[in-house]
Amino acid sequence: GADNCLSRACKHIDHAHVSDAQVMVEFENGNFNFTFPNPQNVSEFSMTLKKGREKKEICALHLSKERVIPKSNVTYCQTQNSRNSTTFILKNLDRKHIDVYTYYLEIFLPPPYIDCCLKETYLYVPDKEDCFSLWFMSWLIISLIIFAISCVCFVVACCLRNKNQNCESNSHEYNSEYMPMAAVNAAKKTRI
Repeated sequence: GADNCLSRACKHIDHAHVSDAQVMVEFENGNFNFTFPNPQNVSEFSMTLKKGREKKEICALHLSKERVIPKSNVTYCQTQNSRNSTTFILKNLDRKHIDVYTYYLEIFLPPPYIDCCLKETYLYVPDKEDCFSLWFMSWLIISLIIFAISCVCFVVACCLRNKNQNCESNSHEYNSEYMPMAAVNAAKKTRI
């Protein structure tokens, strides 16, 4: 039952010089920035960002010649204004913020009063990856690989050691096979 942005689109407003305003959406440093060009030849207006089909107001910015009044109903939305544009900055978003965001323009002065929809944007927020779990998993995999390589090296070293011991025991047999009962010491070499 929520109204569509097309039914209240800002079209053919010649005196305010607003015609199909382009909203620039940027993703920068983990923040979503929505930038609108300010209407020209208007002395007082408001821009409002609403969330969801129920059009819950998230934040707004009211501008007149005398002052700029930012308003935010949530902690994750901030407003920024320059002479030529208005920006809504959405910070620290997660999956619960995935929704349709609608941008409204209200023109107060000069008359007549105009209330229209600038744009509707579907915002998708990817899952934040847990850096600790990624770090832990990568080190776990590296540790398992190192452990497997160490086990293979240990088995190869043991096999080579046993083979060398068998060879040495066969080549240094001091007792002759003809005299199994007599123990004979190996001849000692004289030192000079």
